[in-house]
Amino acid sequence: MNRLLKFCLTLLALCLSTAALAQADLEVNTPGVAALKQSMQARHAQLAGLYASGAVGLTADGLVAVHDASAVPLAQRQAVNSLVAAENQDRTSLYAEIARANGHPEWQTEIRSTFAQRWIQRAQAGWWVQSGGTWSKK
Repeated sequence: MNRLLKFCLTLLALCLSTAALAQADLEVNTPGVAALKQSMQARHAQLAGLYASGAVGLTADGLVAVHDASAVPLAQRQAVNSLVAAENQDRTSLYAEIARANGHPEWQTEIRSTFAQRWIQRAQAGWWVQSGGTWSKK
């Protein structure tokens, strides 16, 4: 298969997945989605201070990560790592649940990407966000 044909097929597949994702209901509300959102909302109160201090930031792949561990006292770092891990587990589950609820589990990657953009757009001024592998303060 020549390179032009491969390129055209790749482009077509991307367009089809983007068009299909445009039809996805990202606000779908199943019991699973509701439980994950509730869990994340409860955790947000703990994460908000970490976002504000720069200890934790939003990644380009729809997760959260420790941005500056030195912003957290040594005695609290394990708790912060556990908090970040729990948040990332819920976020990953949320993306999968939304894809399943739409009847297209294969859309999980695109849904994750869409949410990553949303999280970063909605981040408050002063929070750290990641784009293209580099961190910047919003």
